[in-house]
Amino acid sequence: MNRMRKLSSAQIIILGFAGVILAGSLLLMLPIATADGNGASFADALFTATSAVCVTGLVVQDTATYWSLFGQIIILLMIQIGGMGIITVAVIIEIFSGKRISLKQRSTMQEAISAHKVGGIVRLTGFILKMTLIFELVGALTLMLVFSKEMGVWKGIWYGVFHSVSAFCNAGFDLMGFRTPYTSLTYYVGHPVINIVIMLLIVSGGLGFLTWDDIVTNKLHFRKYRMQSKIILSVTAGLILLPAFYFFMCEFADLTLGERILGSLFQSVTTRTAGFNTLDLTLLTETGLMIMIMLMLVGGSPGSTAGGMKTTTFAVLLSTSVSVFRRREHTHFFGRRIEDGTIRITATILTMYLSLFLAGGCVISTIEKLPLLTCLFETASAIGTVGLTLGITTKLGQISRAILIVLMYMGRVGGLTLIFAAVAGNKGNTSRLPKEKVTVG
Repeated sequence: MNRMRKLSSAQIIILGFAGVILAGSLLLMLPIATADGNGASFADALFTATSAVCVTGLVVQDTATYWSLFGQIIILLMIQIGGMGIITVAVIIEIFSGKRISLKQRSTMQEAISAHKVGGIVRLTGFILKMTLIFELVGALTLMLVFSKEMGVWKGIWYGVFHSVSAFCNAGFDLMGFRTPYTSLTYYVGHPVINIVIMLLIVSGGLGFLTWDDIVTNKLHFRKYRMQSKIILSVTAGLILLPAFYFFMCEFADLTLGERILGSLFQSVTTRTAGFNTLDLTLLTETGLMIMIMLMLVGGSPGSTAGGMKTTTFAVLLSTSVSVFRRREHTHFFGRRIEDGTIRITATILTMYLSLFLAGGCVISTIEKLPLLTCLFETASAIGTVGLTLGITTKLGQISRAILIVLMYMGRVGGLTLIFAAVAGNKGNTSRLPKEKVTVG
């Protein structure tokens, strides 16, 4: 207990994710967890558990055909815990059990959901639970109506619940493999209800609970929103509409007009950490694949169910570049200045994500003798906790799978959390060294 008290909030978050992944792996190894009754190997169970808890969606076994109903329920629970956050779920359990939430727990919760202050954390936790239930319930009820007509009532209910939770948590796990394994939602490329509901769930989960708190509090009065909420909403809109326009104009030319519109929007939305796909991604041009890779690296927003570098990181990098071009001293948004410390952290996160993404892709390409772009797509999908693949995941060797496991874990825990965990207890050197100019660029 004393050791736990000495751990920093970032270290508790990291160990919490690791603990749930290990517990999930052990449950998936039980004979009852697989359809054939033999249980999964530790390697397959660990990969699946990591992908579920880290809400990624990359799989080495088809979810619908390989896992039993028990196994699918375990996967869904891990998705829910990973989507809401380990610490959030733990605090919710503490609240319902009537226990007092300590200052340490509040501080850890603040870091887990990227809140600006400790005050109001308990209220915000209740808000997260409420919003999660509302979105997932509405999504499940809508999807049930479609699935029940095709599969029967009970199977339709289960499929509605599973895909609603998976979509809101930006996980990308699906049960559509009963038709053809690993096909995701390609059967529904032109189905408006499925496309629209899944997209709305993905975007809702990816905006972040703090943004939704702002929306609920201030309604449609955009000017009253916090600067962070304004950035998230603006960047999210741009990262959906601009790539969708490209996909519509330059890709998927063999589809009907309706399918092309839905397909372009869906691929743009899902690339931001959701992992579903309604079209065969191997048919994309290299330009289309590179656009998807960049979107996967950006990911969702702080305090959301999504992973990746985050939309705010991308926005700060872009705004800083604009400030340099315009010879402005500071980076700013909506009449507010960004702290220099935030810019340094942003540059560190970018460096870390790019280094892991490129190094992982190069190593996998060398080991597996596969095209580099294909492997970079896979590593971007892993570290961005997206789950999209060009079909190579199931064919990779154990070393390559281990690399993806590490990338999924680091992508979900978050770059900032990893940095803080690594420097915990290090007070740093406050002394200042002499300055000397270095020419860059």
